[in-house]
Amino acid sequence: MSSPRSGGLPLVEAERSAVLVLPGPVARGEAAGLCEQVRMMLAGGGERVVVCDVGGLGPPGLGVVDLLARLELTARRDGGRIRLRDPDPALLALLDLVGLRFQVEGQAEEREPPLGVEEAVETGDPAV
Repeated sequence: MSSPRSGGLPLVEAERSAVLVLPGPVARGEAAGLCEQVRMMLAGGGERVVVCDVGGLGPPGLGVVDLLARLELTARRDGGRIRLRDPDPALLALLDLVGLRFQVEGQAEEREPPLGVEEAVETGDPAV
């Protein structure tokens, strides 16, 4: 949905999303409760994305990876997805190492190239 702006360009409304703040180290037993919170957030108001603020989780480890994988699985089962807010670069590296991909706030979606990036064409390549 967009609305006109004084300069003639439309303002595009951001996708609505609920925010789940994950505080300092999360114990394994807390995962079920957090998954239930994700379920309720997705069922409650039409949001399709739950933003998980992971800035306060502390040092990344396999427990954090397990928690995020469970939250993503829960969201996917309910027709949504998880987006990370303020992830530590080490957490992103660990997630990449184990093969988990999450959208991060402020990054272009995987299928959309960042603005200003063009694909290179090798001269001499046959036309397709």
